Amino acid sequence: MNTWNQVLAAPAAAVTPAVLATGFVAHLADTGIIAFAGEESRSFLHSQLTNDVEHLGERDVRLAGYCTPKGRLLASFLMWRDGDAVLLQLARELQPAIQKRLQMFVLRAKTKASDALEGRVLLGIGGADGEAVLRTWFDALPEAPYTKLDHPLGTLLRVADAFGAPRYQWLATSQAADTVAAELAGRLNVAGTEAWRLADIHAGVPLVTAATQEQFVPQMVNLELLGGVNFKKGCYPGQEIVARSQYLGKLKRRTALATIDDAAIAAGTEVFTPADPAQPCGMVVNAAPNGAGGVDALVEMKLEALEAGAVHAGSAQGPALRFQPMPYVLDKLDV
Repeated sequence: MNTWNQVLAAPAAAVTPAVLATGFVAHLADTGIIAFAGEESRSFLHSQLTNDVEHLGERDVRLAGYCTPKGRLLASFLMWRDGDAVLLQLARELQPAIQKRLQMFVLRAKTKASDALEGRVLLGIGGADGEAVLRTWFDALPEAPYTKLDHPLGTLLRVADAFGAPRYQWLATSQAADTVAAELAGRLNVAGTEAWRLADIHAGVPLVTAATQEQFVPQMVNLELLGGVNFKKGCYPGQEIVARSQYLGKLKRRTALATIDDAAIAAGTEVFTPADPAQPCGMVVNAAPNGAGGVDALVEMKLEALEAGAVHAGSAQGPALRFQPMPYVLDKLDV
């Protein structure tokens, strides 16, 4: 029998929104997961992250951010519980440094960090056919986005919908993945990590990467609109800045979805408006190939530039951004 990585190692040559809407599976190789295990894990992380960790239920899945003291995002997380452990999912390229930094602040707290993907595999499954395929092994599925269930074959998380269909992440042992990989690949389109990122982009969910660390206050990338910031919880690094942006009219930027006809556009690319060609008005948060020769992207920018609609990537003469509807309402904070 071929192993899961052999079966899922050959993504489709071109992944389009139509393919992703039909049904796909991807090995999320660019994703890392840190496990904080120990009886004080939730209280420790509650003091570090933008969201409530102390009251994180066993079936809850939440977004959260980790900020500098100046309120700028060092990482964005998807988090959930695994027994007494809390798992933090982030861009894999950031995991070593973020894990080390958080561990520095543990001090005497009874918690310890480790790599949660040791011996495990993270698969992403979406599209209209995804649910039917998952029911081959799961009697029930998480009923709503940002919920999960535990099963002998692993943990199944439902994340934000995209392309009109639910999406799931399946955290399985390598042995379990070997068992199911052939059927997954036989019934769904095999896609790469860029396909999953394209789905994230269309779900309006940002991911902080090395190219964008310390660039954004959480609200600039709509994190609080996605439930990733709790303004009633206690202090955490950058909390004063984040709260001030929310309540004292300091935020004049948001993130929007756009199509750009240039395959070279990537996270960290600055965007410009002809009204002020010398100064960037924003930055690409995430970008992924859209199957049409360009990229779809989440782009953070000044509200006035978003409202004017004339925004270009790379320079004021660069490729134009064609804005697409977001899957949720952009609350502009009236500032």
